Amino acid sequence: MSELEVKKLDPTLLPLVKRFYKQYYPSAKPKSDELILGGYLNGTLVSTVRFRTIEDSRLLTGMLVAKEHQNKGLGHNLLVFCQDDILQEGDFCFAYEHLNNFYHSHGFRTVEIEDLPNGLRNLFIRYLRSGKKLNAMKYFV
Repeated sequence: MSELEVKKLDPTLLPLVKRFYKQYYPSAKPKSDELILGGYLNGTLVSTVRFRTIEDSRLLTGMLVAKEHQNKGLGHNLLVFCQDDILQEGDFCFAYEHLNNFYHSHGFRTVEIEDLPNGLRNLFIRYLRSGKKLNAMKYFV
C-alpha cells in the first residue's frame, strides 16, 4: 500500500470535502473557517479530519476514513500527522465510545463534562441529548 500523504486543505477545496463527507458521513457539516486536513492515497482523498474553534477552545471533529480504506492504519497515520504538526495541549474531541482506545493511543484522555469549557460543554450536552454515545476527551502532550 502507498503511504498516506496528509495535507492542510485550502478552503477552495471545501466542495470536494463536502462531497466526501456526504458520501461517507452525511451528518458532518464542514465549514470554510475550519482547519481541514486531507489524507491522500495515490492522489485520491481517502481520509479527513477537521479542527473547529469554539470560543477559546479547539475541537477535533469529523475524523473520517473512507469505508473501503478502513482497518488499514490510515486513521492512525492521520492522527500521527496531527500529533506532529497540528494538535496542541488542551485540544478536545468528542469520541464515539467504541473509538476511545483509538484516541487514547494518540494522547487524548477522557474528561468529565464539567471540565469542558462552556462552549464545548453546551455542544457536548446537545450531542448527548440527540442520542449520540460520546465521550469528551482532551489532548495531553
